[in-house]
Amino acid sequence: MKASFKARYEPDKAAAFATVTANAGDFKLRASMTDATIVNGPCLNGLALAVEKPGFFIIDYNVPKKDLRFQFMNTVRVAEKPVNLTYIHSKGDDRTILDGSLVLDPANKVSANHVLGTGNAKLKYTYVHGGLTTFEPSYHLGRNSWDFMVARKVYGDDLFRATYQTSSKNLGLEWSRTSKLNGSFKISASLNLAEEQKMPKLCAETTWDFEM
Repeated sequence: MKASFKARYEPDKAAAFATVTANAGDFKLRASMTDATIVNGPCLNGLALAVEKPGFFIIDYNVPKKDLRFQFMNTVRVAEKPVNLTYIHSKGDDRTILDGSLVLDPANKVSANHVLGTGNAKLKYTYVHGGLTTFEPSYHLGRNSWDFMVARKVYGDDLFRATYQTSSKNLGLEWSRTSKLNGSFKISASLNLAEEQKMPKLCAETTWDFEM
């Protein structure tokens, strides 16, 4: 069994999340909860259960909302190139998402995401330069706008990431570190350049993984 604990801190609020995962043959069983599950005494708030067969499907059940979410994955080959396909359906809001990605080579990938029944579609191109720097422009058909992301790995475990959304003029900066010994953390800041008073929103997250 594996367990993980994540804490999230913002200037006006804090939250905590815990997840326990157990292997059952080819399947994984997962239970996750938030601080709302235990703060006011044991309750169902924030509790979710899931069963997963890696690479094939995930079924999530939100206990307090009695909501099911199905996710099915498959990989096919087109012209000797792998195409990863994902089908996601949320029963509660009756929403279906189709997601696909074509891996051209280790440095180039093209992906698309579409919410059925809406004009909400997104096209994305990912380019990894030298295995360290990632450039990722994406285009939203529904709102006719571009998003841009640049990420750079440094010192092996550290990742610096910058994002910009042209539709909302939101600029985001993020520093994260992943370590099996010392846990993982992420510090992020976002700034809306369209606002007159440009005050950044800060957030910090830390995650610890345990073997049980």
